[in-house]
Parts: sequence; structure tokens; C-alpha cells
Amino acid sequence: MSTSTVIRPVEDTIPVEDTAAGVFGRSRHLSDRPHEQVVFCEDAATGLRAIIAIHSTVLGPALGGTRFYPYANERQALDDVLRLSRGMTYKAAVSGVHLGGGKAVIIGDPTVHKTEALLAAYGRFVESLGGRYITAADVGTYASDLDVVGRHTAHAVGRTVAAGGSGDSSPLTALGVFQAMRAGVENIWGTTNLEGRVVGVEGLGKVGYSLVGLLAADGARVVVSDVNPAAVERVVSDFPDVRVAGSVVQASLDVYAPCALGGTLSPATAGSLDARLVCGAANNQLTIPEVETMLGERGITWVPDYVANAGGLIQVAGEVDGFDAAVVRSDVEAIFERTAEIFEMSRVLGTGLGPAANRIAEQRIDAA
Repeated sequence: MSTSTVIRPVEDTIPVEDTAAGVFGRSRHLSDRPHEQVVFCEDAATGLRAIIAIHSTVLGPALGGTRFYPYANERQALDDVLRLSRGMTYKAAVSGVHLGGGKAVIIGDPTVHKTEALLAAYGRFVESLGGRYITAADVGTYASDLDVVGRHTAHAVGRTVAAGGSGDSSPLTALGVFQAMRAGVENIWGTTNLEGRVVGVEGLGKVGYSLVGLLAADGARVVVSDVNPAAVERVVSDFPDVRVAGSVVQASLDVYAPCALGGTLSPATAGSLDARLVCGAANNQLTIPEVETMLGERGITWVPDYVANAGGLIQVAGEVDGFDAAVVRSDVEAIFERTAEIFEMSRVLGTGLGPAANRIAEQRIDAA
């Protein structure tokens, strides 16, 4: 690590007058299970500014992707990494893998600021944590980026097959969402087939694109939207039967699949959404937990995001453990049974699926 590279607690970056909203307060605000470690990583030579959040290592080393995103400010980046890393703890616990929860964010526009030198500096930071955090790809990072990071740390997964990794995790993430969606459809309509169902996919990035393919193959009537015209054009070109909408969340749907960034399910959305099921790949879909109750009061079932989108985590966990591709795919397909189990738990507890999934995750964590 160069002499210009520093690592310091992220709470030191918050102004004195804002300490009530600092890293400790924000972590405890999320739940009574605060983060173990949050570090701020800066490398002057490459312009790297990153935050790595380790929420829990109770079940194993904390694993989570690296999000490269042009956050408006450091506070926004901190809020995102704290929420995402906590979600990874619960995702790993529900999925049954021997991993804890962590996440990292790199502040910047990946189309402008991403360089091999910056990724190398980031890899050295990951290595400096001694294996407590294992990184993978997320929004703004790809398997090829992990190849670069992985040359500077032994704790990077999701690299390309040529580099000894398992490759892009997006297809298996989409498969997991599809399986969770099938379980939701069975619970509501009594069939696991999506043929004829109107499914709105919001966000056509790596996972959203793959999900559209699975839905189209199953006979669903797919409605799509994305702020990126090129992403929409790609989907329309490859799946000409899809319908493009200005806003999927405002369309009349059977299933709403949020697959872009989080926070699309707010009190306002809950009051206007025209769908029976919400099941998508985006993380942190609810702006506040009470939104699930608001949806339920209108007869809308929400499948917890960390249950539905666990396919990518299962893939890279398999990479860590040396499992073969067939075993990993089988584990991802088992998200159907896991989601069905959570439906049953919700009936036993008399709660929504969110509290039921949390109960299952926390039981496993507490047992460890």
C-alpha cells in the first residue's frame, strides 16, 4: 500500500455537529444488531474513495459486492453501504451459506473514474482486512473488474472463468428471483406457471435483462422500463414481445419486479401500486419497513428482496467453497422452496413475509 494511502474509521468523516447521525447512530437505527466494523478507504494517487462495511461475521467472513456509483455525497454513500451490508447478513443467513454480511461502495462514476490502478488500490484495501471481508461484483462493477481486484487480494470472488472464478452472477441472481416469484405466484394463484401473467420489470441491467428472458420463456406478458434507452433497446431487440412503459410501477400488473436501485416502494407507492405480488432483484426496496404492512392492507404480497435475490450470493459462496456449477444451480433453484417456507412461517406468526424471513435468519445467527 502506498504511503499516500490511509484507512480510518468512517465516523471520523462526519462533521462534529452531525455526530448524532454518525456511523454508530445510523447502524443502530437500522436494527439492534449494529455493524462490527466500518472503514473509510482513500488513495490519493488513484482518487479511490471507498467505504467497506462489515455487518456480521458470526456465520463466516462477511461477503458482499462492491457498488461503484456516483453518490451525491459521502453521507449518501454511507447510508447505502450500511443498509446493503446489513441486508447481506440476513441474505446469507436465510440462504444457509457459511458467510456473514458485508458490502463496499466506491464513490464515483464508473464510466469516468474506474481505472485499473484504482481497482488495484481497492484490492489492497480488501486484502488489508485479513479475510474478514470478501468482495464480489455489484452495480457498476463486473467480473472483469474483480479480475483486477483479485490480483491484489485473495479475497475476491465472482471473477471471470478465465481467471479461475465462477463468472457473472447475474444469470443466477435472475434465476433466484424467478424461483421466488414462482413461489409467490403459487401462493396467490395456485400455480407456479407465469403464463399470461403481466409482469413489470423495472431496471434492465444485468439481472433485469436475464429475468426478462426467463419470464418470456415461461409465457409471461412482460412490461419493462429503464432510464437508460440503450438498455430498453437491447431488451426490445432480443425480446420483441415485451411492452415498454414510461413507468412500470404505475402500470396495471399482476407482478411488480423492481430490479434497479432500491427505495421504489414508499408509502406513496404502496397506496397506488396496481399489482398482487412484488418480487424483484433490487436491494432495500422498502423506504421504511411499514411499507410492507401498507401493501398487505391492499392485498399486495411483498417477497423480501434478500430472499429473492440471493442467487448471486449462493453462486459466489459456492466459489468460496469449491462447489461445482450443478450443485450451485440446484441451490439457487431451491430459493423456490425457501420462499415457500417463509410463506408458511408468515402464516404461523401472523405477520408479513419480511418479519417471517427475519425470524428465520435471526434464529440461524443466534444459534451460531
